[in-house]
Amino acid sequence: MTVVTEQHEDHGATFEERDGRKLVRHYGRPERTHRAVRNGAGVIEMGYGVVVVEGDDRIEFVDDTVSNRVPRDDGEGVYALLLDPQGRIETDLYVYNAGERLLCFTPPTQAGPLADDWSGKVFIQDVDVREASTDFAVFGVHGPKSTEKVASVLNKAGAPEPPLSFVRGSMGGEGVTVVAGDGLAGEEGYEVVCSADAAERVFETLLTFGMNAVPFGYRTWETLTAEAGTPLFATELRDRIPNVLGLRNAVDFAKGCFVGQEVVSKVENRGRPSQRLTGLRIDGDAVPDSGADVRADGDVVGAVTRATASPLLDAPIALALVDFDADLAEGISILADDGAVDADRAALPFVEGSATSARLPEYSDT
Repeated sequence: MTVVTEQHEDHGATFEERDGRKLVRHYGRPERTHRAVRNGAGVIEMGYGVVVVEGDDRIEFVDDTVSNRVPRDDGEGVYALLLDPQGRIETDLYVYNAGERLLCFTPPTQAGPLADDWSGKVFIQDVDVREASTDFAVFGVHGPKSTEKVASVLNKAGAPEPPLSFVRGSMGGEGVTVVAGDGLAGEEGYEVVCSADAAERVFETLLTFGMNAVPFGYRTWETLTAEAGTPLFATELRDRIPNVLGLRNAVDFAKGCFVGQEVVSKVENRGRPSQRLTGLRIDGDAVPDSGADVRADGDVVGAVTRATASPLLDAPIALALVDFDADLAEGISILADDGAVDADRAALPFVEGSATSARLPEYSDT
């Protein structure tokens, strides 16, 4: 459920159920909204799950579990993965050091299972774990003018930097935490975190005070992140090893052991995973389904993970996992509902914005 449903309705929102949670799909004319975000600033309510970890041993406990190094200092954050013993991604998460507690932002369906799993693994450590998804609201502010937007309404602090660092201040008389984003939409961005009971005032402030910003929903989020070449949990990350996705920002190979590290390190040392994530630009108007076969010279070399019509390119684009050594220079086709459609390999990101996604695939041979 969204935290500010009535306000979304006042702006003409259309909703959808996603992973058991009601989220904003769009507010009408999503392609036009997409362009407005690319040219200015937009605001979206993010559908995170939240896990709070407290206690004297909180940092060591979480650090022993996730793939990246948990920050030791208040005001810092990190993007990380939780892997199974085979190195496959069970969830991705952002871990923020908020002084006496860690805040972990997860995909909405993953917070409950993660809190239960971690609670069951606490033995003699001084650690308390609880799900707190309904305690918070999170609003993303994205676009080349998002820094100006945040600065125009944030009191008692300046816009934070570098990515995933945060500052505390106020908006509309309500306390907020503002996190510097990691470019997932291919634009400058921030996330504004507040208590659930302050959400209405903060959302109103972001939309109607200071510099102009447009509200947008998850349909626009999907097209923005696709153009930016950003792999997402539901479509690209779930149950895959991070190496095939080129997620180098999510794994610290120099830190201590964590679940799945042996597999991930072995693939890293080998130099080449079995597959790689690539971009494809599709001829014509057909948008293939997720899972559609990708062929090169008639041979199946991979599958589409996500495809959409790009508002800026005015053409369908796709992210696909293909064999690492597949020759995609020519002869690429994708099986769509109306038969095979031709495609060309495209460099990621598809669209250059004001920022580069921190999840942009990176491989050792490139």
